[in-house]
Amino acid sequence: MDKDALFAKSQPLVSDFDFGKQTAGVFDDMLQRSVPFYAEFQRMIGELASEFVADGTHVYDLGCSTCTTFRLLDPILPAGVRFVGIDSSADMLEKSREKLKDLKHPYELVCADLNQGLQISNASLVVMTLTLQFIRPLYRQKLIAQIAQGMNDQGCLIMVEKVLSRHSLLNRLFIKYYYGFKQRSGYSQLEIAQKREALENVLVPYRTEEDMELVLSNGFSQCEVFFKWYNFCGMVAVK
Repeated sequence: MDKDALFAKSQPLVSDFDFGKQTAGVFDDMLQRSVPFYAEFQRMIGELASEFVADGTHVYDLGCSTCTTFRLLDPILPAGVRFVGIDSSADMLEKSREKLKDLKHPYELVCADLNQGLQISNASLVVMTLTLQFIRPLYRQKLIAQIAQGMNDQGCLIMVEKVLSRHSLLNRLFIKYYYGFKQRSGYSQLEIAQKREALENVLVPYRTEEDMELVLSNGFSQCEVFFKWYNFCGMVAVK
């Protein structure tokens, strides 16, 4: 696994964060070191998936990046399930193909921009891990509604998002503690500051209750938090 050093050197002008070739090459390390309890909530996604995924249905990962989730789900889901990964980065999907060579389940990888909407069908599970926050707010309601339309009854949507607190003091503290986590993971102050700048116009988080309302008002009947760490939140919704 190549180490993430994308922001290790001082940059006179920090460009908007992208998911191109350089990012794809270090993305797995970036997730492990940038996302608190990443391995644990992936394990929790597997537990929840096993309760909702039905044989003969489709499992979608929207914003699948390098398809870590499919590798996790492969040994625990019924044999008749088909995986569909959708991502806007061809470089991420290329890394995914390398990781999925020995996958037991049939799968399809689609390069598409979720801001432009999507069509899904026969879905018993849709996963969005740190994905909705990168969708332009204008298009989020439409995307959630399209997911619900293509999902079977009692199907499940699992989302993990970076979130805001409604209280400004707590919001500042949570961000402070998050940067502390990144420092403990080996990132320098320079790396943290430059990545924050790169993400400023790209990653737009909502409050937890806003994300839940978005889901409940666009085709899902239940939504609950299953994971929370300061400014990171996992939510599970049922149609």
